[in-house]
Amino acid sequence: MEKIIDVVNLHKSYGNVKAVKGIDFYVEKSSLFAFLGPNGAGKTTTINILSTLLTKDEGDVEISGIKLGGNEDAIRSSIGIVFQEGVLDPLLSVKENLETRGSFYKLSKQVLEERIKNALEVTGIENLASRRYGSLSGGQKRRTDIARALLHAPKILFLDEPTTGLDPQTRKNVWNTIMHLQKEENMTVFLTTHYMEEADMADYVVIIDNGEIVAKGTPSYLKDQFSKDVLKIKPINQKEFEQYIEKSNLSYEKQIDIYTIKLEHTLDSIKIINEIKDNIESFQVLNGTLDDAFINITGKEIRE
Repeated sequence: MEKIIDVVNLHKSYGNVKAVKGIDFYVEKSSLFAFLGPNGAGKTTTINILSTLLTKDEGDVEISGIKLGGNEDAIRSSIGIVFQEGVLDPLLSVKENLETRGSFYKLSKQVLEERIKNALEVTGIENLASRRYGSLSGGQKRRTDIARALLHAPKILFLDEPTTGLDPQTRKNVWNTIMHLQKEENMTVFLTTHYMEEADMADYVVIIDNGEIVAKGTPSYLKDQFSKDVLKIKPINQKEFEQYIEKSNLSYEKQIDIYTIKLEHTLDSIKIINEIKDNIESFQVLNGTLDDAFINITGKEIRE
């Protein structure tokens, strides 16, 4: 296991407001890492510190083997950032935007052309090179934004809610690009998102709330620890079914003719189904979700 980001005892305050309160976490090289939290949790402050946009008050941060606070330029050369809002010129073509942004890195013309060609291929937008950025769809713009962040061949890609506001098919296309970068290009991806199904694809998840880390682990670990599987049943005879669950001391919720029973263990569903199988019209067992886990951990929905 090789750490590419290591954060120890990180603090940041704005006057009397403590935004980040001594957090510790690390990110493994070439992993997909999800950093989650409700609004105001300290998530953005932390990301801005890691990406050198904000100075820390206290603590140690190391990125790509470089200590934060000593050589910020070297850190910036190792990271790429895709912001929530596009930063490219709507009047320029995709390629013109990439050429303009690429010139900031003082690359030779030959190297820059090769980097642009590679960025267009990796993000699957070669056919959009001559199109004006302002005329692109939301998903095409996001993939162009990612291409822009790849021009200096970063080791770490920060993605701040990369698919917000996109339709499901477009989100899938953007995610195909992200997964290609992480799996095929061995790039470390540091993700924030409001979509728990996206965080569910991460190798590791850290959840921050009120400036403190409140949970961390793999998505499966967090779901096992902080959510419950449920059994949904549509009975043939509702009265008989309700008599059974009251006798069995099972807690349930009812929506029209569907009963939802929370399970301590997935296998508990087998006993219930066997005992009332003659009174079941249909049923399904659903695993606990990362959404459930997040709400149980923080007491809030992530979109609040």
